[in-house]
Amino acid sequence: MKILIFLHGTSIMHKNAEGKQREERVKQSIQREPSVLDYENYVPIGNAVNKLKGWKKQGATIIYLSSHEKYVDVEKDKGVLKRFKFSVGDVIFRQNNEQYKDVAERIVPDILIEDDCESIGGEKEMAITYVKPEIKRRIKSIVRREFEGIDALPDDVNELMQL
Repeated sequence: MKILIFLHGTSIMHKNAEGKQREERVKQSIQREPSVLDYENYVPIGNAVNKLKGWKKQGATIIYLSSHEKYVDVEKDKGVLKRFKFSVGDVIFRQNNEQYKDVAERIVPDILIEDDCESIGGEKEMAITYVKPEIKRRIKSIVRREFEGIDALPDDVNELMQL
């Protein structure tokens, strides 16, 4: 089972969002609070590290989707994942004028986990929104509220497909 999970706003967040309610985190993102752009100091949202490790132990392949389009910024994401001991997995990003839908169509994960992009415009900014219908039917889309994290998702990777 291949799980494509979005990084920013879904599994990691800006440092100054720690200890804040979800609504405050969204507000910080909208207002571009300084730590929002400090990518190398991002932190996990909730228990994302252990949740992903659990899915990986059950045989899932974890692929991370970065919002960045520049290799240097993706390297910062990789540093965050390494520092917090996230499950090993490829970190992919949009290249050559790709849109998120292009990445999803290229990867065709069994499950796509992303947030609702509340702070940047909502559904029109999400990866699943514009995926071709014939491919979309093959992908289980799980949408979380931005900065809510994945803690409430099932520990059993097979149960994710039933959501």
